[in-house]
Amino acid sequence: MEKITHLEALMFSAVLESCVDQLAILGYIMPVPHEDKTDINHEMKEMTQEDLDINSSELMSAEQESGETAPSTTLQNTEHKQQQRKTEDQKSTHHSAKSSKKHTTRAAMKLKKIYADRQYASDIITVTIKNMEELGTFSSLTDANEREKAKKNKFFDVLIREEKGKNEIKALQKQLQDVKTQADKDLQNRDKVIDCLKDKLQERTAKLNTESYYMKKNTDLQTQVIQKKCSSA
Repeated sequence: MEKITHLEALMFSAVLESCVDQLAILGYIMPVPHEDKTDINHEMKEMTQEDLDINSSELMSAEQESGETAPSTTLQNTEHKQQQRKTEDQKSTHHSAKSSKKHTTRAAMKLKKIYADRQYASDIITVTIKNMEELGTFSSLTDANEREKAKKNKFFDVLIREEKGKNEIKALQKQLQDVKTQADKDLQNRDKVIDCLKDKLQERTAKLNTESYYMKKNTDLQTQVIQKKCSSA
């Protein structure tokens, strides 16, 4: 790599130092990434307690307006409705808290990635400035660029292999399904052949039995005729 002049190094260094300062300012103004911003259980307890306080207030107001004690059946119905509404509110709160926690976790992961990228860029630029001032080259910047390209290519290779693996799995699943389907067809055909052979066997047996019966009848009849002829003679 051809070396740059001292004046060019100073000019480039000034620009890159400005970039480092901007990255530092960005790090100060960005929110601090943390996953547990909100205590979900504490929120649920507070909301549940608020519901209980509201329900108690409503019940006391109703008793004061009526001026008399409500019957036991009415009180039980009121307590049942309050309990049912409290359960529904708790379920809705739990679902909202779970969704909020998942969203917060994703946001925290993105912030951590941004912080890591910002720090990496700042470190690379700082090393590049030092190399330009001392050696008159910016090879560290090009090396970092090549490393990032290699990481990106490796990532794409992983994605390609993953997609290829998914396609192979789908092909194997389809092949397995085809084999199962063919096996089912072969089994059905075998059952049909067996049923057909059974029917033929029954027909043949019935035919043989009929032939045997008539042959025996014919033999008996001929024997009787011969005996009669012998008796007449």
